[in-house]
Amino acid sequence: MKKGISLRGFSAYRFWAQLPSLETSHLPDVIMFGAGIALFYGVITVARTWFGPFTPAVEISHSLWALPAYAGYSLLRIAIAYFLSLAFTLVYGYIAAYNPRAERFMIPLLDVLQSIPVLSFLPGVMLAMVALFPGKQLGVEFGAILLIFTGQVWNMAFSFYASLKSIPKEMREAATVYRYSWWQRFVQMELPFSAIGLVWNSMMSVAGGWFALMVCEMFVLGSRDFRLPGLGSYLQTAASAGDMTSIFWGVATMVAVIVLLDQFIWRPVIAWAEKFKVEQVESTNTAKSWVLTFIDHSTGLAKLREKTVHALSERLLLHFARANGKEPTEETKSPWREWLMRGLAVLVLIGIGYGVVRVVITLGGLQKTELHEAALGLVATFLRVNIALLIGTLWTVPAGVAIGFNPRLANIAQPLAQIAASVPATALLPVILLVLIRMGGGLGLASIVVLLLGTQWYVLFNVIAGAMAIPTDLKECCSVFHITGIERWKKLILPGIFPYLVTGLVTASGGAWNASIVAEYFHFKGQTYTTTGLGATISQATDSGNFVLLLAATMMMAAMVVTVNRLVWRKLYRLAETRFRLET
Repeated sequence: MKKGISLRGFSAYRFWAQLPSLETSHLPDVIMFGAGIALFYGVITVARTWFGPFTPAVEISHSLWALPAYAGYSLLRIAIAYFLSLAFTLVYGYIAAYNPRAERFMIPLLDVLQSIPVLSFLPGVMLAMVALFPGKQLGVEFGAILLIFTGQVWNMAFSFYASLKSIPKEMREAATVYRYSWWQRFVQMELPFSAIGLVWNSMMSVAGGWFALMVCEMFVLGSRDFRLPGLGSYLQTAASAGDMTSIFWGVATMVAVIVLLDQFIWRPVIAWAEKFKVEQVESTNTAKSWVLTFIDHSTGLAKLREKTVHALSERLLLHFARANGKEPTEETKSPWREWLMRGLAVLVLIGIGYGVVRVVITLGGLQKTELHEAALGLVATFLRVNIALLIGTLWTVPAGVAIGFNPRLANIAQPLAQIAASVPATALLPVILLVLIRMGGGLGLASIVVLLLGTQWYVLFNVIAGAMAIPTDLKECCSVFHITGIERWKKLILPGIFPYLVTGLVTASGGAWNASIVAEYFHFKGQTYTTTGLGATISQATDSGNFVLLLAATMMMAAMVVTVNRLVWRKLYRLAETRFRLET
């Protein structure tokens, strides 16, 4: 028996030894070229559909053969929304971090926007896009992409802002001494320092995109029924019909796509981002990726990078370095520019005043019973959100630290966490609801479970990023001085992950308010299950076209979020910036 195994092992060794190594083989170049051709073909195919005439209600097929195409459409929408989110994150986070006046209203505004449910954006976004592209499928598609964008962008913006605020003082002083231009600071200090947090929040954002698909790809707006081919609409039609078989295959397809994304996108990016870790002692256990190794051995891609990316980067660095080296000249304030700014400020104030007046007039049509229902729902949803946040924090903090400290465990847990975070809770809600009803519960308890499934991952992914960002030399110091147990948590782990934990809690809180629209109001087998809550009020108002109630409920939610931001989150951010900043 042993001899047979040895012979087979020897034969396999000879087979692989005779193959050309990656350094000398052109296989990576061939595969990259083939992937580029396939991507180009996919873009052309999608462009033909999107620039075609508008199809008001697409028939969603429950055939298994339709699932690959649906997965491709959904993945494309999520990818476009992600790149829009990344661009918004870099601009918004940078301005908020370095402009104190803008920071005062940009961060509370960001907290409010991330808490507003997708359905509250839906009427304005969809009507605007359909009017912008009349008679074209592109209008509805771009509207769905913007709705997915509203489910992805906020936690990335919070992460980038928090990273910029916690850059060590010594790094900023070094950049000043070496007379870095703003571009050099951005690409050589700020982006690298925020890379780990941004990568893990990007994974959470894409997972949030999958979570929001069921709302963004199929919805009713008054008397109009909008449907787009995709996994979200497939799962929603299956859930509405009570087709558990189709739900299973839809979720299975989504899981398969998530696993492929983990192998070909996220794991290589995590391994690449390891080099941006701030530490003086290199870690012995680092994340690795076979895809990244494969790409590194592509000579064609290396030449393309050298001729394009590297050349453009060098030109930009040289351009901004020359501009930074010029002697500063005193700028004379021109009166016309000052009057122009004043005129714009007056126009903005007039626009805000007009909007406030229109809102007051619109809210005048709100009935007392509706106002009482919304107020009661606000209290109920507030309690559910905080219960879900507390339960999620209790298990995600120790689990995230364990994953962040152990790369081997991270290789196993990372794809599992992505899968769990990406599967829409509404796809699991029929099962959760049936189980809880049999146990004597109802949608009131099921909604807390759904909120937990939709928000706990924000805390987990941020804690993992924080644990991975703790320098190896600090860990070794704790080991040398035998700081273990509770003392290790008090002196190393909690201070190290605190800025990331605050970001995770802020985004999880906003995500919980956002998820209330699907947790408290649900269609299943032709029946509507609902419970008291502000999310249910917003969903009912959207279905019935009651925009007055929709506006009132959204404003109440925004007011609650602003209050919590002022009393809790802003103070925690200040604490993270001052006491728990990493200083070398």
